[in-house]
Amino acid sequence: MKTKQIWANLATNDLERTTKFYTELGFKANNPNSSQATELTSFSFGEKDFIINFFLKDILRENTHSQITDLKNGNEIIFSLSAESKEEVYEWVEIVKKAGGKITAEPYEIGKGYTFVFSDPDGHKFNILYWPGM
Repeated sequence: MKTKQIWANLATNDLERTTKFYTELGFKANNPNSSQATELTSFSFGEKDFIINFFLKDILRENTHSQITDLKNGNEIIFSLSAESKEEVYEWVEIVKKAGGKITAEPYEIGKGYTFVFSDPDGHKFNILYWPGM
Protein backbone atom coordinates (compact mmCIF):
# COMPACT_ATOMS: atom_id res chain seq x y z
CA MET A 1 0.00 0.00 0.00
CA LYS A 2 1.35 3.43 -0.93
CA THR A 3 0.36 6.58 0.94
CA LYS A 4 0.26 9.63 -1.31
CA GLN A 5 -0.10 12.34 1.31
CA ILE A 6 -0.22 12.88 5.05
CA TRP A 7 -2.08 15.63 6.88
CA ALA A 8 -3.02 16.45 10.44
CA ASN A 9 -6.48 16.81 11.97
CA LEU A 10 -6.55 18.83 15.20
CA ALA A 11 -9.32 20.14 17.43
CA THR A 12 -10.23 23.77 18.01
CA ASN A 13 -12.80 25.59 20.07
CA ASP A 14 -12.98 28.64 17.80
CA LEU A 15 -12.72 28.42 14.00
CA GLU A 16 -12.60 32.18 13.49
CA ARG A 17 -9.75 32.66 16.00
CA THR A 18 -7.83 29.71 14.52
CA THR A 19 -8.29 31.02 10.98
CA LYS A 20 -7.06 34.48 11.98
CA PHE A 21 -4.02 33.07 13.84
CA TYR A 22 -2.74 30.83 11.03
CA THR A 23 -3.48 33.43 8.37
CA GLU A 24 -1.30 35.89 10.32
CA LEU A 25 1.49 33.27 10.41
CA GLY A 26 1.33 33.17 6.60
CA PHE A 27 -0.23 29.73 6.18
CA LYS A 28 -2.30 29.29 3.01
CA ALA A 29 -6.04 28.71 3.53
CA ASN A 30 -7.52 25.64 1.81
CA ASN A 31 -11.01 26.04 0.36
CA PRO A 32 -11.89 29.12 2.43
CA ASN A 33 -15.38 29.29 0.92
CA SER A 34 -16.24 25.63 1.31
CA SER A 35 -19.54 24.45 2.77
CA GLN A 36 -17.50 22.78 5.54
CA ALA A 37 -16.47 26.21 6.88
CA THR A 38 -18.83 25.72 9.82
CA GLU A 39 -17.02 22.50 10.83
CA LEU A 40 -13.37 23.13 10.04
CA THR A 41 -10.71 25.51 8.85
CA SER A 42 -7.81 24.13 6.83
CA PHE A 43 -4.33 25.35 5.93
CA SER A 44 -1.32 24.20 3.95
CA PHE A 45 2.26 25.30 4.44
CA GLY A 46 5.80 24.48 3.45
CA GLU A 47 7.19 23.61 0.04
CA LYS A 48 5.24 20.33 -0.04
CA ASP A 49 1.96 21.95 1.15
CA PHE A 50 1.56 19.97 4.37
CA ILE A 51 -2.09 20.24 5.40
CA ILE A 52 -3.48 20.83 8.88
CA ASN A 53 -7.24 20.72 9.35
CA PHE A 54 -8.72 22.25 12.50
CA PHE A 55 -12.11 20.71 13.28
CA LEU A 56 -14.44 21.90 15.97
CA LYS A 57 -13.66 19.67 18.95
CA ASP A 58 -17.08 17.94 19.00
CA ILE A 59 -16.96 17.24 15.25
CA LEU A 60 -13.47 15.69 15.49
CA ARG A 61 -14.46 13.58 18.50
CA GLU A 62 -17.56 12.34 16.64
CA ASN A 63 -15.74 11.67 13.34
CA THR A 64 -12.84 9.76 14.92
CA HIS A 65 -14.63 8.12 17.86
CA SER A 66 -11.68 9.30 19.97
CA GLN A 67 -11.14 11.37 23.07
CA ILE A 68 -9.46 14.71 22.49
CA THR A 69 -6.39 15.51 24.59
CA ASP A 70 -6.69 18.29 27.17
CA LEU A 71 -3.88 20.52 25.95
CA LYS A 72 -3.60 22.24 29.34
CA ASN A 73 -2.24 18.95 30.72
CA GLY A 74 -0.12 17.81 27.76
CA ASN A 75 0.00 17.74 24.00
CA GLU A 76 -0.65 15.24 21.28
CA ILE A 77 2.18 16.29 18.95
CA ILE A 78 4.72 19.04 18.37
CA PHE A 79 5.11 20.13 14.76
CA SER A 80 8.55 21.36 13.68
CA LEU A 81 8.80 24.08 11.05
CA SER A 82 12.16 24.83 9.48
CA ALA A 83 13.84 28.23 9.49
CA GLU A 84 16.69 29.23 7.20
CA SER A 85 18.74 31.12 9.81
CA LYS A 86 19.01 32.00 13.49
CA GLU A 87 17.72 35.46 12.58
CA GLU A 88 14.63 33.93 10.99
CA VAL A 89 13.94 32.07 14.26
CA TYR A 90 13.74 35.47 15.99
CA GLU A 91 11.53 36.83 13.20
CA TRP A 92 9.14 33.92 13.82
CA VAL A 93 9.05 34.75 17.55
CA GLU A 94 7.74 38.23 16.75
CA ILE A 95 5.23 36.96 14.16
CA VAL A 96 3.86 34.38 16.61
CA LYS A 97 3.55 36.93 19.42
CA LYS A 98 1.81 39.45 17.16
CA ALA A 99 -0.65 36.78 15.97
CA GLY A 100 -1.58 35.87 19.55
CA GLY A 101 0.49 32.73 20.07
CA LYS A 102 2.18 31.88 23.36
CA ILE A 103 5.95 31.39 23.49
CA THR A 104 6.43 28.32 25.70
CA ALA A 105 10.24 28.12 25.29
CA GLU A 106 12.24 31.21 24.35
CA PRO A 107 14.88 30.77 21.60
CA TYR A 108 17.78 28.53 22.58
CA GLU A 109 20.68 26.59 21.05
CA ILE A 110 20.13 22.91 20.38
CA GLY A 111 23.19 21.05 19.12
CA LYS A 112 24.35 22.93 16.02
CA GLY A 113 20.96 24.59 15.62
CA TYR A 114 18.59 27.07 17.17
CA THR A 115 14.91 26.77 18.09
CA PHE A 116 11.96 28.00 20.14
CA VAL A 117 8.57 26.52 21.00
CA PHE A 118 5.15 28.14 20.82
CA SER A 119 1.53 27.17 21.14
CA ASP A 120 -1.44 28.40 19.15
CA PRO A 121 -4.53 29.80 20.91
CA ASP A 122 -5.89 26.25 21.43
CA GLY A 123 -2.60 25.00 22.89
CA HIS A 124 -1.25 23.03 19.89
CA LYS A 125 2.56 23.10 20.06
CA PHE A 126 5.04 23.98 17.32
CA ASN A 127 8.73 24.64 17.24
CA ILE A 128 10.65 26.66 14.71
CA LEU A 129 14.02 25.05 14.08
CA TYR A 130 17.11 26.31 12.31
CA TRP A 131 19.60 23.53 11.63
CA PRO A 132 22.58 24.38 9.43
CA GLY A 133 22.58 22.35 6.23
CA MET A 134 18.95 21.27 6.55
